[in-house]
Amino acid sequence: MNSRERVKRAVSFAKPDKIPVTLPGNWGNDILDVGFGPNPSFKPSVPGEDEWHCVWEKVSQDDKTMGQVKIHPLNDYSMLDDFDFPNFGIEERYAHLHEIVKKNNEGENPKFVLGSNPTTLGHRPEYLRGSENAWTDPYENPAEYRKLLEILTKLGEDVIDNYAKIGGVDGIMLYDDWGFQDRSMISPELFDEFCVPMFSRLFKRAHDNGMMAFMHSCGHITEFMELLIKTKLDVIQMDQQENMGVDLLSGKFGGRICFWCPVDIQQTMIKGTIEDIENYAKNMIDKFGGFNGGFIGKWYPSPDAVNHSEEKVNAMCRVFTEYGGEFYTKK
Repeated sequence: MNSRERVKRAVSFAKPDKIPVTLPGNWGNDILDVGFGPNPSFKPSVPGEDEWHCVWEKVSQDDKTMGQVKIHPLNDYSMLDDFDFPNFGIEERYAHLHEIVKKNNEGENPKFVLGSNPTTLGHRPEYLRGSENAWTDPYENPAEYRKLLEILTKLGEDVIDNYAKIGGVDGIMLYDDWGFQDRSMISPELFDEFCVPMFSRLFKRAHDNGMMAFMHSCGHITEFMELLIKTKLDVIQMDQQENMGVDLLSGKFGGRICFWCPVDIQQTMIKGTIEDIENYAKNMIDKFGGFNGGFIGKWYPSPDAVNHSEEKVNAMCRVFTEYGGEFYTKK
């Protein structure tokens, strides 16, 4: 079984040969991340400006994060109709992918190709509008807010359509955070009203083109999980699960959505012993992967930013590859 089939089987609960993984170095990686390129004609007008005209700054020279948006370009909805959104329909942005996908497909072990997608219905309005505006828009500017989400969804569909033209892209990946540590950022009712229709539309476009739908979200999102399943999301990528509980997540949602996770990056990976990390990793495999699929093991690719020691990362990887490597053959 090659990596592509292994991931597809895990996501569709069709019993892969072993737990798929995305791990560093020689530990193994079943997923090939790809993405669209920059707009060749875009030139920032000021330092730190991105294609959305947001201006980013880092707190210090030692800041290991992506920084923060300091200038929110869509601070007034009167600008919406004429706003210069990025153009993701430019074929040149995808030209580099033809060779990458071809090389992967012709290799001895083709990986599952996962294409990044710019549609973030939580973060992007924050970046464009500012946090206070973005989170009050559903109450104060519902029509304009819905129109913005429509535009963002259409941009995401453009990316999917261009991936489809290339062929060989197996899934799309969205990045958003919808939870605080102990609760969701907006009510489930608002999420259902404004975001579920957009995500459903986007994931349908992916599925219609033979792609699976993946999304990252950290925070406490148990209130949203049923709604995300409703959108036909295939994989939820969580870097933290301990604030919700692996047993709770598995009990309520296991077997209906695939989990792609490292050991909780904020708790056990920092505060736990090596034995704690090993036990946590085994428990995730047992609880999430025990449905003839349903789990992909991963690491957090910026360990220095979250104080993960090499010893602890290796302990997690060892369980994912050794225990996960024979998990389905022993079942």
